[in-house]
Amino acid sequence: MSGDLEVSALAVNITIPAELRWTDTRRGTEFRLTTLNIRLLPDGHLAAKAYGRPVEGGRGAYVSFPVPDRPGLAALVAEAASRAGTMWAAHRGLG
Repeated sequence: MSGDLEVSALAVNITIPAELRWTDTRRGTEFRLTTLNIRLLPDGHLAAKAYGRPVEGGRGAYVSFPVPDRPGLAALVAEAASRAGTMWAAHRGLG
């Protein structure tokens, strides 16, 4: 069965450390980015999106943003992907 098994997605969510967080604006609303969703693409490369909520609070939408090209964020993505791989490899089956 392994040869026929198609894994369509591998993704992890991580909290962005406070010192690496940033804000971005969409439709006049400022968002504080606090979470990364990191995906392993079929070709082995990584893709990441940042998510956050409005700085002003309230029930604003959970909106995605591109991840800026900054060394600290690139290192965080790579470290998270490696850690996720280690965790997946050590799984203990359904609990």
